[in-house]
Amino acid sequence: MNATPFSLPLSSPLSTASGTIEAREGFVVRYDHRGETGVGEATPLPGWTESLADCDAALDAAATAELSGGHTAAMLELAADSVPAARHGFATALLDADARADGVPLYRWFDGDRRCETVPVNATVGDGDPVETADKVARAVDSGFDCCKLKVGARGVEADIERVRTVRERVGDDLTLRADANGAWTHGQATLAFDAFADLGVDYVEQPLPAEDLAGHADLRGGPVGVALDESLVHQRADTVLSAEAADVLILKPMVLGGPGNAHTLALRAREQGVEPVVTTTIDGVVARLAALHVAAAVPDIGACGLATGDRLARDLTPDPAAVTDGEMPVPQRDGLGLDPLEVRPHA
Repeated sequence: MNATPFSLPLSSPLSTASGTIEAREGFVVRYDHRGETGVGEATPLPGWTESLADCDAALDAAATAELSGGHTAAMLELAADSVPAARHGFATALLDADARADGVPLYRWFDGDRRCETVPVNATVGDGDPVETADKVARAVDSGFDCCKLKVGARGVEADIERVRTVRERVGDDLTLRADANGAWTHGQATLAFDAFADLGVDYVEQPLPAEDLAGHADLRGGPVGVALDESLVHQRADTVLSAEAADVLILKPMVLGGPGNAHTLALRAREQGVEPVVTTTIDGVVARLAALHVAAAVPDIGACGLATGDRLARDLTPDPAAVTDGEMPVPQRDGLGLDPLEVRPHA
């Protein structure tokens, strides 16, 4: 097992609750298994996963364990609840090698009966005044997207309602609209927004309430505007969220969940309980984006996913074989992830 550090500058700074990020830093993980070299990516994100230093230490410990105990011992060093990004890196490399050895693309390693050519993806529009927001959504529609997620919660609820109304008047009823509040609202504010959003045809609101408020989310769910939980999966076990019946939709980030295998298992478990999975990235490099794409491709009839984040990077680890076209990402049909490990260059 080998882990090589990288730093990918963003095309524009990313504001998070933990501060402003100007580059995505992580590790390319390579692992030789069953006669193949698999490649993975460990890209921690503050507030969502372990720190970069903890990720580095975890990968070092796993490499040491692998020398004496193989990949099983390495995986035991990488707990999904404490070092999910490190686990994602090694787990992805292991799965990539397995799928290569079996001669199938990764999504078909998960489900041998699946055939999937493309996965629909959504555009994301940040905060802005009503006209600015509508202009950005219109440009996304013109470029082929038929699903768009609006960031809300940075201003008053009435202002966000006006933004959504202006967008709907501008682009019509055919566009699927979603909103992401990042836990910014009180229950009363969320209720006000949901009532208005129902008339405006909003599909769901992502994380309307703080992450720990499962009871509040359970009270909101089940209506014409769905409840999608994202940050809650960082603070609560997925089984706890599902048992609380707190979500209509689960937002699944493989980097946060400890790897593509964990994300795929959770997607199927959610479906069994009538909850829709949506797979997204944490603004990762191309290796992790492809891993998330294969997870989505392995889920039948999945809706638009939050995978169209490659344009947030000014530079990537290797050219992207799954660039977005007309609101869809093509699923590589080559073995494994669909990348040549030798062409993944952390310092390119």
